[in-house]
Amino acid sequence: MASDPHSNGAGHDARPTFAQFAAIRRYQNTLAFSPDGDEIAYSVNISGQYNLWRQPSEGGYPHQVTLSGSQAVREVAWSPDGGSFLYTADNDGDEFTKIYQIPVRGGRSSEIAVQPQVQYSLQGWSPDGRYIAYSGNDREPTDQDVILRNTESGEVTRPMADGGLYSPAFWSPDNQHLLVVKAYSNTNTDLYVLDIDSGDARLITEHEGEVRYIPAGWSVDGSGFYVLSDEDREYTGLALYQLEDGSHEWVESPEGDVEDAVVSANGRWLVWSVNKDGYSRLFVRNMTGESEPVRINLPEGVLGTMTLSRSGDRLGVLWQQPTHPTELFIVDLATGEVNKITESFLGGLQESELTQPELIRYPTFDGKQIPAFVYRPKGVEGKIPVVLSIHGGPEAQERPQYLYSGLYQYLTSRGIAVLAPNIRGSNGYGKTYQKLIHHDWGGDELKDLEAAAQYLQAQDWVDPEKIAVYGGSFGGFATLSCISRLPGYWAAAVDIVGPSNLVTFAKAVPPTWRRMMAKWVGDPETEVDFLMSRSPVTYVDQITTPLFVVQGANDPRVVKPESDQIVERLRERGVDVRYDVYEDEGHGFTKRDNELKAMRDMAEFLEAHLAGAMG
Repeated sequence: MASDPHSNGAGHDARPTFAQFAAIRRYQNTLAFSPDGDEIAYSVNISGQYNLWRQPSEGGYPHQVTLSGSQAVREVAWSPDGGSFLYTADNDGDEFTKIYQIPVRGGRSSEIAVQPQVQYSLQGWSPDGRYIAYSGNDREPTDQDVILRNTESGEVTRPMADGGLYSPAFWSPDNQHLLVVKAYSNTNTDLYVLDIDSGDARLITEHEGEVRYIPAGWSVDGSGFYVLSDEDREYTGLALYQLEDGSHEWVESPEGDVEDAVVSANGRWLVWSVNKDGYSRLFVRNMTGESEPVRINLPEGVLGTMTLSRSGDRLGVLWQQPTHPTELFIVDLATGEVNKITESFLGGLQESELTQPELIRYPTFDGKQIPAFVYRPKGVEGKIPVVLSIHGGPEAQERPQYLYSGLYQYLTSRGIAVLAPNIRGSNGYGKTYQKLIHHDWGGDELKDLEAAAQYLQAQDWVDPEKIAVYGGSFGGFATLSCISRLPGYWAAAVDIVGPSNLVTFAKAVPPTWRRMMAKWVGDPETEVDFLMSRSPVTYVDQITTPLFVVQGANDPRVVKPESDQIVERLRERGVDVRYDVYEDEGHGFTKRDNELKAMRDMAEFLEAHLAGAMG
């Protein structure tokens, strides 16, 4: 291997520490403008936990609104009168979200919906402030009702509580109707229009097969609404639905998913984002035709979320790049001016020294070409180690972002490459590709991962004896599948909150997920043999790879016994396995100190097993 380009030649390691790469501020995907657009609210972990903050839209000092060390703020809405916030928060990562109201300037929160062992999700106020709309599974754990709270009387009603999984989405401009999403699966939804006065809900997207309908906002006159849908399409497009006759016309239908869209209350602006090869492309249309199209000059990256001010002229965007963590940008749509109002990179690193990923495609067993991002160290010659990183979901997508507290960038600074594929089941490549994972966990996607290992072994820059595998959630399951069912490829493995037994996993998921499990993964009552044939724990005797398992004790999605059982079996056999349990975390990390320790430990584990033995 060539000499280390980061060494000063005097025996002192001048390379940045992992803490420098991880010295970032992280945001939840929620934004809300004040009614006048002069301030914007968000949830960020500046304090060491995800608390609610507000900041002038022009930039300047942010002000902390909530002051919790255990509660993570997940969603926020700003009241129409500008005086208060609604927000959801859970404790220690348990995902039992409660709804609170707090004055904009801070103070004591009041409780809106706080039943224990319940998940509430927030829509927000009606435009006139008369109602608060939210959803919750407090009536029946397996259902999710639409709930309305009258802000004047305090009366709570449930206009949609018939056993479905409902989520309120957008209020009509006249306050008379509410768009509601009914979910059947990740790839199948319906839309209803709820009449507030009568309580009647009208299905407006009756369809056959699996089609997604995700509303994006009403037209200014309330005669229709914008919707993201893959109806009769492989990719998600943007359409305008008319209420009167149920017709719709495509506004944008690109060869790539429209991943998000927002429309201004005054009808002037329509903004949408297209996912192209993992990168986000923002587009703006002036619906009045009074000016030339606006071009938003953001750096190449990925959209987290976006929102428009009520006046419509300001766009707030959470945006992430592979060499820079999430930042909040404010865009003046009238001029196209872009202003970054946050600074989230705190470790003193130079972006120019970090690694830009290369998008490649490698062949798999059935002729498909699997997209993947490759992060290769700069200035390093010879054969080097590689980490195969597997995303979660599984219907998520590996995208060019500053991931895992800078883990990819740290590894490349240590001479270790990363290959991060979008195996079948990933979204962003059409619904046919996405649905290939349904009822096939541990099936053909595992062959895609073996093809990734074989691709790496064939590269002249890869050390074939130094390939590790890493992943969280579904990626953790896939990691365990790799080391148990494809045991010959791996020098080390890291599993974060990954299922090890598909039968026990499917039985223990959150109640609102249970109706989906038979079609998504398999029926844990009638398909035990099938599920066990796909479960890593079945093949535990084949595991010899050094393994690091990380688990949150409060994880409601992949419960702690999923990690317990495989660790216990491995320890009985004397296999080298490290098991770290975080008692005050769930499916991921909300506390800054925990996240830094866990990610640093995992980085050092991979480095010790890969770069540690290199000359």
